[in-house]
Amino acid sequence: MKKFFRWGFPPLFGMMIYASIRLANDIQGGRQFWMRSWVLNSIEIASAILVSYPMVYVMDYFRRRNERCDTAPLTSRLIFREFGEVYLYTTLILNAVIIPMCALTDDGLQWQDVVYVNLLPPLFNVIYYAITRAMGSLRRNYEQQLQIQKISNDRLQTELRFLRAQFHPHFLFNALNTVYFQMEEDTARARQTVEKLSELLRYQLYDPQHLVPVERELRYLESFIDLQRQRMNDHLRLDVFFDPLLVRQMVYPLLLLPLVENAFKYAGGAYWINIRASLEKDAIRFEVSNAVPPEATLVGLGATANGAPRTGIGLDNLRRRLELLYPGRHEFRAAPEDTQFKATLVIPI
Repeated sequence: MKKFFRWGFPPLFGMMIYASIRLANDIQGGRQFWMRSWVLNSIEIASAILVSYPMVYVMDYFRRRNERCDTAPLTSRLIFREFGEVYLYTTLILNAVIIPMCALTDDGLQWQDVVYVNLLPPLFNVIYYAITRAMGSLRRNYEQQLQIQKISNDRLQTELRFLRAQFHPHFLFNALNTVYFQMEEDTARARQTVEKLSELLRYQLYDPQHLVPVERELRYLESFIDLQRQRMNDHLRLDVFFDPLLVRQMVYPLLLLPLVENAFKYAGGAYWINIRASLEKDAIRFEVSNAVPPEATLVGLGATANGAPRTGIGLDNLRRRLELLYPGRHEFRAAPEDTQFKATLVIPI
């Protein structure tokens, strides 16, 4: 394509200019192009093709030069100067080649020949230059937007990796704490816990920027719930419901876990946990609630002493990941209600 524009386009451009001059001249003089001598037509066509190469080269030269200077603010003075230079140099080339040719053909150089040469070809030149200049600007703007998008995506990936790196130690601390206490009571049970933990860690190897079926995410939660249940006493009332319609819908991995982990960590008072996942139109609704001691409702999990909301690292981490993965398309609430703490997450599918 570059070779065509370099060698094939100038003759076509020259022939278009020649045709416009010939048409204007023949209509005014009542002549017929095909009735003229083929020698004269050949000379004129050859001259048009000959002049097209330096003319296109000059316009491309000014375009490339001015594109390198686009960092300066664009003003009407700069535009006038830029197009004035193109008009001046291309018109000089035209007059240097076409005017002598006109003087040696037909009935010699006439005043209308000078008008046509200095009016029609410069008009085509300015149009060509304006189009190529605009296309170059659009291409550079598009490349800049791609670069900005690439930088933004790189920053997003970096932040997600950082959030994931924060998440792993948080998860491992709670899981290893469970294994630690089981080692003193039942080593066989601790061994099963380690096996369950290895399955959970294997799932966490999934790239957090790649979608997974929600069925796989819920199976992971079931394994995590089984692991946590082992470290809780028998008084815990646990109610888990996963909508059977949640199968192949795609979600980002490890978004639901922090809510479940938070519930097991802070469950107290009446000592119950409710976990529900349901399908609602084009979204997944995930609700986790747990009982907390009465004193925790104000100065514990959900609020500080003056009533301001407060959450742990896990929920803060989740909130930021949701902002990056579902910007403006998710709903997340986590706050104490009487003697319970309730978290609700709605994400599109």
